[in-house]
Amino acid sequence: MPSVGVKLYSVFFKFMLKHRLQNRIQNHVVDGPNGSTTATATATFGVTSRPEEESIAAANPVFTDGVATKDIHIDPLTSLSIRIFLPQTCLDSPDADSRFQAPSKVRATIRSSDSAPGSDPNQVLLRRTSYGASASINGAISPLESNQSFNYNNHRRSSYGCSADDLSLKSDGIYRGYSPASKKSRKLPVMLQFHGGGFVSGSNDSVANDIFCRRIAKLCDVIVLAVGYRLAPENQYPAAFEDGLKVLHWLAKQANLAECSKSSLGSKQIADAFGASMVEPWVAAHGDPSRCVLLGVSCGGNIADYVARKAIEAGKRLNPVKVVAQVLMYPFFIGTVPTQSEIKLANSYFYDKATCILAWKLLLPEDEFNLDHPVANPLVPGRGPPLKRMPPTLTIVAEHDWMRDRAIAYSEELRKVNVDAPVLDYKDAVHEFATLDMLLKTPQAQACAEDIAIWVKKHISLRGHEFSY
Repeated sequence: MPSVGVKLYSVFFKFMLKHRLQNRIQNHVVDGPNGSTTATATATFGVTSRPEEESIAAANPVFTDGVATKDIHIDPLTSLSIRIFLPQTCLDSPDADSRFQAPSKVRATIRSSDSAPGSDPNQVLLRRTSYGASASINGAISPLESNQSFNYNNHRRSSYGCSADDLSLKSDGIYRGYSPASKKSRKLPVMLQFHGGGFVSGSNDSVANDIFCRRIAKLCDVIVLAVGYRLAPENQYPAAFEDGLKVLHWLAKQANLAECSKSSLGSKQIADAFGASMVEPWVAAHGDPSRCVLLGVSCGGNIADYVARKAIEAGKRLNPVKVVAQVLMYPFFIGTVPTQSEIKLANSYFYDKATCILAWKLLLPEDEFNLDHPVANPLVPGRGPPLKRMPPTLTIVAEHDWMRDRAIAYSEELRKVNVDAPVLDYKDAVHEFATLDMLLKTPQAQACAEDIAIWVKKHISLRGHEFSY
């Protein structure tokens, strides 16, 4: 069972959350579409964070803890933004060998069609990273998660992480990151991360989300793009979902502009005239969009699944972006016909069912409100392309989360059509156990991040599928 501290914090958390949602429902009804000019302008541009509710972490472009960050506003018509998390390993040689990682013991029950029958999920295993390095699971914390500093080469690095001899990537002594002619920058997979918060709160630059994304960027060795999508009720459905898709198209544009800058003089002049100044240096120099992963937390899982479906429908129009996998962390699924967990755990920790229904009322327009809406219930027919075309999908569920059964059922439907779709079921865990501010430092949160990294690396490795459950 969760600790006494978690139970007490959950009571306070649910009281405050319900109070805020009820206030927003009242304010939304009072303002309406014909509200004041200020309210209309805010609704048009959108709100991506609520600083009065949570602490915000400032962006830091220096590799002080192995990850540099910066914020970018990518849509002039809305408040849509992203925070880039760039791991220092991007400055390694492109043919760098082993990566440091020492995951702890598996703390989750693995539900997968290919799991060995009768196997002990807590047995000591040998995990091999996608870069060839082996590490025994002995409960040690990964060196990438520690405060110890690692220099993967012996060169002096500048305050922006640049090697002293990497002059092609420097200008005026400051690391710029983008040099089309350079062959020294290492290409990393790109992960789009969608935060939780019931569509009405949370942000990509909150302290909790910043810590989580730094952890994932280090362990997975990927560039994380944390999406600051527009929140409800200022912007109702489909705003947040369209924002997720816009970021995927933005990533494709960045890749194409960067490639155009490398080509012939004529193409370079065209790129200069039509948006070379819009090229994001970190993504252009170090991002590999052909290995794109989607990760959604709670309601972000609904957005990630929506974006994955739209990416399938877009096909080659998204080239060179290719979604190779997605991770759904305790997705915010619901439905009209309740599951067993929705009945038994309706009043569970942090996010109970009644409060979550309020959040859905704020997201969906009144004439569209339905708990079997395609973005709410993944099991309704006709949601999009056939399930067999979906990318490999890892689902994270918690024992004390009322949403767990529907997430597990969705994963089972994917496995029926031979999609790689394991489920990690964490014992004594609650909704958002790996991403909530007060739970981020728990062993379960650390283990969950490590387990995600192992599975993700199976699908982003350039040397083949080296991991297997």
